[in-house]
Amino acid sequence: MFSNQDITRFANLETPFYYYDLALLQNTLAACASAAKVYNFHVHYAMKANFNDQVLQKIKSTGFGADCVSGGEVKKAIEVGFDNSKVVFAGVGKADKEINDALDNDIFCFNVESIQELVVIDELAAKKGKKAKVAIRINPNVDAHTHHNITTGLDENKFGINSWDLSDCAETLKKCAALEFIGIHFHIGSQITNLDVYKNLCVRVNEFATWFEERGFMIKVLNVGGGLGIDYHHPEQQIPDFPAYFAIFNEFLVVRTNQEVHFELGRALVGQCSSLISKVLYVKNGKKKNFIILDAGMTELMRPALYQAYHKIENISKGELAQVVNYDVVGPICESTDCFGKEVELAETERGDLIAIRSTGAYGEVMASRYNLRDTVNVAYNL
Repeated sequence: MFSNQDITRFANLETPFYYYDLALLQNTLAACASAAKVYNFHVHYAMKANFNDQVLQKIKSTGFGADCVSGGEVKKAIEVGFDNSKVVFAGVGKADKEINDALDNDIFCFNVESIQELVVIDELAAKKGKKAKVAIRINPNVDAHTHHNITTGLDENKFGINSWDLSDCAETLKKCAALEFIGIHFHIGSQITNLDVYKNLCVRVNEFATWFEERGFMIKVLNVGGGLGIDYHHPEQQIPDFPAYFAIFNEFLVVRTNQEVHFELGRALVGQCSSLISKVLYVKNGKKKNFIILDAGMTELMRPALYQAYHKIENISKGELAQVVNYDVVGPICESTDCFGKEVELAETERGDLIAIRSTGAYGEVMASRYNLRDTVNVAYNL
């Protein structure tokens, strides 16, 4: 991924920093848009994955909408130029101020996650003399076969309305005069690499769509969420198989005339376009362990500490012929969880070498913190 010119340039930049390959991002977005267009599917970008300004500009220019999970994300989406009519507001805990701001901006839809939330949005919309479009997020109890902490579609999860509450939900919808019901919404988890999971989701979507239709509700939008994963072990295989992903929904989802199918993709669009570049501060060789201590830590990339997530790690200062040594690659933060990888095979490493932690475009820069009063992480681009 990195040319000699890139590495020379990196040596002159202050580390750690996130490096964005905007050309790769553009190619990934084009591949997704092309695959979705075959079936006239609608794609909303899940802004929580990455809200870097230049990344958002590329995504907006592709014509995608924005999937937001906070009032701040709704505000950001509109500020950078996403079409209000393509902005969706999801999230299990929307504050009144966030709802009011979204109503003022006439967004496309609220994805509602509880019966109480329906009532709140109805009251706030009525006070403004507005009609709020809503989709009901349903918990389908589908196992995404992903990390427990990023599963969202099981009965044990906090997200969505459970099936046993749908009758009460339907009755509440009928009473809420300031709401316009437009569809149903699902999201079962993140970093899903087994596409068969989506077949199971389609079965459940079909069942719930029929349930609502039998009770007199017209469904305009089937929002099936996102969660498509990337290959962290082989970041060279950079663009996910969007045609195979969308083909599953085309084959197994029952879509009525005049219904739209919507997706919320985040990681699959941006995950591979960025690497965290860090410099080796110290090398500690011991009897049992060899440690590489970087100037990047869990404050720059939280995923390994939070999810025990794997990222491919490379010494980009050394050539392929260098002797290989096993290292624990760690950061400078005063936490034992501040570790990027254990027993990582790397070229024999020295102080000052540059290390690339790959596939950090999703949930990397956006989760950075200033814990230990660390400086704000830097950013560089390949334009």
